[in-house]
Amino acid sequence: MENPVIGFIGLGLMGGNMVECLQKNGFEPVVMGRKKDVLETVVARGAKVATSPKDMAEQCDIIMLCVTTSDVVEGLIYGDDGILAGIKSGAVVIDFGTSIPTSTQKIGADLAAKGAGMIDAPLGRTPAHAKDGLLNIMAAGDKDTFETVKPTLDILGENIFYLGALGAGHTTKLINNFMGMTTVSAMSQAFAVADRAGIDRQQLFDIMSTGPSNSPFMGFCKKYAVDDVSDLGFSIANANKDLGYFLKMVADMGTRSEIAEGTSHNLQAAVDAGLSQGNVPEIFDYFMTLKS
Repeated sequence: MENPVIGFIGLGLMGGNMVECLQKNGFEPVVMGRKKDVLETVVARGAKVATSPKDMAEQCDIIMLCVTTSDVVEGLIYGDDGILAGIKSGAVVIDFGTSIPTSTQKIGADLAAKGAGMIDAPLGRTPAHAKDGLLNIMAAGDKDTFETVKPTLDILGENIFYLGALGAGHTTKLINNFMGMTTVSAMSQAFAVADRAGIDRQQLFDIMSTGPSNSPFMGFCKKYAVDDVSDLGFSIANANKDLGYFLKMVADMGTRSEIAEGTSHNLQAAVDAGLSQGNVPEIFDYFMTLKS
């Protein structure tokens, strides 16, 4: 696919920076997004605005989605003016969000019936990496479709992992986020319990960080619990959503994850306590007030 016309829906922290990266590399994408200030900025750099997902699909060879939930993705695909109504044969939809794998597979089958392809390609790293084209991208789908869009993925990512059949990217991302969010919840509660026990939180970090428990996630938790700096850039609301998706995924497999159930309970409680927009290490505040 030479010089593809790219559409991009979702101009949040990650999506807005990804569009900037594309623009720095010579693309003039067709965009949609609810953040007026970001929309105006990318338009000033040469982007065009689509009137609907259908309008975008009629214009574009690659349609990139960077939105919040599977429900939002399905709305963009199946709405009356949705992508499916306007998709061109040979076009490819790339879902960069974190979605439920069974939903992704259904969408992929419906796009295939129109002669179009789909790649699920959830992201690792931060919005700062997105601006510089240094994301980790976990891509899955038909191999030929993947090879078609890989040159464009290479612009956005430093590490592109091909994981196999459609849905494998979202499956891997949910497993990754289960591990990460469980680690953050456990470490944040460790700091809270230390505080209640009269143990200096900095000393706890100094001791634990010299052993095998040390990790970047521990560093993020320490920054908030000890230094009062919150910079992970991933909200409790998003973590709560992803753990819910992980639990649905394992239920669809005929099993369960009691560890994820516990983490999900903590995240939901933090959301109910009004902490949903805080970065995940801020769950420390919930644990500091938790009573038996």
